[in-house]
Amino acid sequence: MVKRDFYIIRHGETEYNKLGIVQGSGVDMPLNDLGKSQAQKFYNRYKEIQFDKIYTSALIRTQQSIMPFIAAGHTFESNAALNEISWGVFEGKPQSPAEREKYWNVVKAWNEGNYHAKIDHGESASELQARQIPFIEKLKNDGHNCVLIAMHGRALKSFLCTLLNEPLLNMEKYGHSNLCLYQLHYNGKDFQLVKEKDTAHLNA
Repeated sequence: MVKRDFYIIRHGETEYNKLGIVQGSGVDMPLNDLGKSQAQKFYNRYKEIQFDKIYTSALIRTQQSIMPFIAAGHTFESNAALNEISWGVFEGKPQSPAEREKYWNVVKAWNEGNYHAKIDHGESASELQARQIPFIEKLKNDGHNCVLIAMHGRALKSFLCTLLNEPLLNMEKYGHSNLCLYQLHYNGKDFQLVKEKDTAHLNA
């Protein structure tokens, strides 16, 4: 069995990331200058990897994060299953202290196993995972040996838990920052974590 490699990145910085404004799936904010620089640095470090397939979410910040690969001749496929969780009424605006408390209460509920908790008009952790599972099954069976995936912070946490067969209450153990990398091996049955929240490429 060929060991297959999966490289999963969070998108580069946007202006809303810089300002601490929630984006979620409903705000399609492009990368800022720093985010574009992060994308270029990631490409510089990993351009020699022979990616068979590149996937992004349907949002521009993930697509811009792999733009140097596109410029070099790679194609990509976007899939809304990789979109960030919907944060509902919190998206696109600064949060008050009361809203931040509500946000952390939802995260606390997830950490305690209540995956149906959610922000008003947003998605729950269980709904997020449910839309990711069909894509993950496709990923396991598509036969590509080296895959790059660009996605989002909270979506990444759920995605990793599902790949590693862990409960969603483990989401918080998978930290993330802009243009960080998780690398996993897949042996046809199980995923193995190789790199976790790696940002060494950004220091080059």
